[in-house]
Amino acid sequence: SRNSLGVVPVTVKQTSQASQSGDEKSSFVINGVNVTNVTVVGMVFNKAEKSTDVSFVIDDGTGRIGCRRWVTENFDKLEMEAVQDEMYVRVIGHLRVFQDVKQLVAFSVRLHTFAFAEFQIAAIDLGADELCSINKGAASTQPHMVESSTNTPVRNGQTFTSNLMSKQFDVDGLKDCDQLVLDRLQQSSSIGQEKGMHMDELCQQLKLPMEKIKESIRSLEDEGLIYSTIDEFHYKAT
Repeated sequence: SRNSLGVVPVTVKQTSQASQSGDEKSSFVINGVNVTNVTVVGMVFNKAEKSTDVSFVIDDGTGRIGCRRWVTENFDKLEMEAVQDEMYVRVIGHLRVFQDVKQLVAFSVRLHTFAFAEFQIAAIDLGADELCSINKGAASTQPHMVESSTNTPVRNGQTFTSNLMSKQFDVDGLKDCDQLVLDRLQQSSSIGQEKGMHMDELCQQLKLPMEKIKESIRSLEDEGLIYSTIDEFHYKAT
């Protein structure tokens, strides 16, 4: 097996089939790859709020998994107030086992706007094994899908599926500017800056135009490699 870098997009079915890896059992093996941080997209059910955390269930069309988001900062509370049952979200977090049941300990929960039917089609057409292969860039064939807005057959990944499922297990292929921003945010996280780094600081340190910084931030956030912390200007690497 090999280690993953960053966040690995997975389905709930894949998490249910994952096996724990290593003595500390802090990571899991999915299709031969050791993963720690994962991202799942699906519909929210059974949201329950407590003073210290918010729990909910995610259904992605391949299964359901319980999720927990600890509420330690005001930002955490605001993020979870926007999330309600039957909304679509992208969850980024750590895969964990509690009382022999797998769950996601989330550190980012963001609203998603795609049609859930498209996700179900993707899950059914591709299957968990193919999804893993596509994630690793090793798929030998392209899925044949129907784009919901036009009912037109689409090939070569020109649908929601490619946006969600074709992420690599590493950050190869990032644009130079994206890589610079990601590297700096990873350095910031490694020295314990809990609030992350402000975009102005990134702009000053990298000597890049703010528009370039914002463009890279959007791209890296879509990839699940970074997330905002106390506001929309502070970011950390996952």
